[in-house]
Amino acid sequence: MIDLTASERAAVARLEDRSRELRRDTILIREDDPHGELFVLQRGMAMTYVLLDDGSRQILRFLFPGDLIAVSALVYRNSPETIVTLTDCTVSPFDRSLLVDVVTDHPRLAALLMVVTQMAKVALTDRLAALGRTSAKARIGALLLDIRNRLRRADKSIGETFALVLTQEEIGDATGLTSVHVNRMLRQLEEEGLLQRDGGRMTLLNEPMLTRIANYVDRWSGLDLSWLPPAR
Repeated sequence: MIDLTASERAAVARLEDRSRELRRDTILIREDDPHGELFVLQRGMAMTYVLLDDGSRQILRFLFPGDLIAVSALVYRNSPETIVTLTDCTVSPFDRSLLVDVVTDHPRLAALLMVVTQMAKVALTDRLAALGRTSAKARIGALLLDIRNRLRRADKSIGETFALVLTQEEIGDATGLTSVHVNRMLRQLEEEGLLQRDGGRMTLLNEPMLTRIANYVDRWSGLDLSWLPPAR
């Protein structure tokens, strides 16, 4: 987003002093459990979800390198969601008290934390609107575009082809569909020449058309950060 000063980079580095290696399918935090730590995701991909009364799972967000995890620890004693790894991951845990120094000494970093939190809220709003008002094909298309774009932010070499680590069940739990319906929609997108699947890799063959069909908006573009306070 912006270039950090040396002192801001040092403040961020203090949040990443420790690291923890996690295997795929490791539950980092369980819904309703007490938690006081936050994490920076250094490597890999994770997701957050809640369990509904009927036992089904609703995936809320996918997490990528650089993301701040478990921000709810700033306002809740118990976690409102479960956080689990989708791949082998490296995370940096830190106590929420460390953010006091960041907020006090680096107001621009504190403002950026608010920016990132608001972006996550808007992305979740997009997902909610899609669940209620768009087709199954549009929901899946928007999810694929968003994952590719987030991966590209961490790895600029990623183009139309990217590794999709999600199962069809996970795609379904994120889009409100059954795995059978997900499979049908993926086949349809292939038949329409919009994407190509090759094992665990996905290629977007007609991104402009897929973007239109999915009503997708990249929430990482069009940011206005002109209001940020100056760095100290």
